Amino acid sequence: MKNYIKITAAIVALGFISCDPEFETSVEDAGFYESGTADFSNYVAVGNSLTAGYADGALYITGQENSYPNIMASQFTFVEGGEFTQPLVDDNLGGLLLGGTQIAENRFVLAFDADGNPGPVRLEGAPTTDVATSATGPFNNMGVPGAKSFHLNAPGYGNAAGIPTGAANPYYARFATSANATVIADAASLNPTFFSLWIGNNDILSYATSGGAGVDQTGNLDPSTYGPNDITDPNVFASVYSGQVAALTSGGAKGALINIADVTSIPYFTTVPVQSIPLDAATADLVNGQFGLYNTVALPGLVGAGIITQEEADLRAVNFQAGVNFPIMTDDDLTDVTAILMAQGVPAETAALLGQLRQANDTDLVVLTASGVLGTLADPANPLSIIGVAVPLADQFVLTSTEQGRVAAAAGAYNAVIEGLAAANELAFVDAKAALAEVAATGVPYNGGVLTSQFVTGGAFSLDGVHPSPRGYAFTANAIITAINAQYGATVPTVDIGNYATITLANN
Repeated sequence: MKNYIKITAAIVALGFISCDPEFETSVEDAGFYESGTADFSNYVAVGNSLTAGYADGALYITGQENSYPNIMASQFTFVEGGEFTQPLVDDNLGGLLLGGTQIAENRFVLAFDADGNPGPVRLEGAPTTDVATSATGPFNNMGVPGAKSFHLNAPGYGNAAGIPTGAANPYYARFATSANATVIADAASLNPTFFSLWIGNNDILSYATSGGAGVDQTGNLDPSTYGPNDITDPNVFASVYSGQVAALTSGGAKGALINIADVTSIPYFTTVPVQSIPLDAATADLVNGQFGLYNTVALPGLVGAGIITQEEADLRAVNFQAGVNFPIMTDDDLTDVTAILMAQGVPAETAALLGQLRQANDTDLVVLTASGVLGTLADPANPLSIIGVAVPLADQFVLTSTEQGRVAAAAGAYNAVIEGLAAANELAFVDAKAALAEVAATGVPYNGGVLTSQFVTGGAFSLDGVHPSPRGYAFTANAIITAINAQYGATVPTVDIGNYATITLANN
């Protein structure tokens, strides 16, 4: 059976062909632009994948060349900015090797299936970037894909020996100054005259993209005990982030602090509709019959025994109808009644299916990767085992409203710290949250079109649904430059974002 869910898009006027960047503000008059009270002669950018130029699910040369720090550095040259170096990978495939063995996948490109439906696929080819071979630094772009806030302070985070166990980061291993170096110390050792710091996104993003599969570690001050998909405690974030700002400003550098955007407004969470299961009346009646005893006997019995509340029972009820329906799903925040059902004689397989079952609703967000799962068969030999209809969609594919609340609470706490430190240190504050919200809500006009967060066609995001496209990074660079100009009385020119590419077709 084919998927019920297909990502469809009109591939029209997407700007696939990259252009030479042009300035949004004229640079015809020599000496017109001023640095104000800032010194851009040695700009250092610190952060994670967003700073590195990661896009389309990988780090590749073209993405790095269109990173927002590289775009900014090109504009700083008009106000006596100096050379800006980056730890460029070796190809445009994006995969990584460790001692000749591939450890990270190639990037996505847009391709069409047999039915003409567009979607992201991994670009074929053998990558050449081996992280066991160090890149020769120093580098002004200290963006490390995958890094959380506390990772920037962790000795050994760039030790290649720790990559197989997950103790080290392969991207940082390429350019760390030593096996025990820290990202923040390496950055500070460059003696920046100006810096940007954008970190904290991954402290909540991995929890969100995994459908809340991690743990909210609020209250746990020991990040060494965190799992890869956990939410970082706000006090841990505040402590490490304030130390990072202190290290970067210790030599008198000025800079820009960038806050955390609402991760749930990106295409990864907004592309696949939660109400996505089309059924005719006969099929809906058939499915409802399969859940009849569950709705009328099991749930009331659990309420009567005081095991679940009536509110939870109402949430867990399953009801399909003719038309487009919400899928059934697993929700790990519900009471697990598997053992109770088994004790009452329900077969183990059925009890496991019903243990934390409910039907999705319009407060849930289905992640982008669910598009390849919803409507497929859990068992190819059983035509009735349709995921979302007879088999619940796994919890990892849905970010519930409860989980969204945890993400929002942590992000709000992080952002309060970022804005407070910007004010206390008289640094530029960049409200990336507001900028992305505008892109997602109304779109942002530019010379030649409107930048939106629509997957594939909107122009702002790459094919992983999380990281910006070159055009999105240009928009980001402009937002940061605008904040810098306001804080330091500078007149750094912005760029025309319409002259930057969006996504790449297969084999382009």
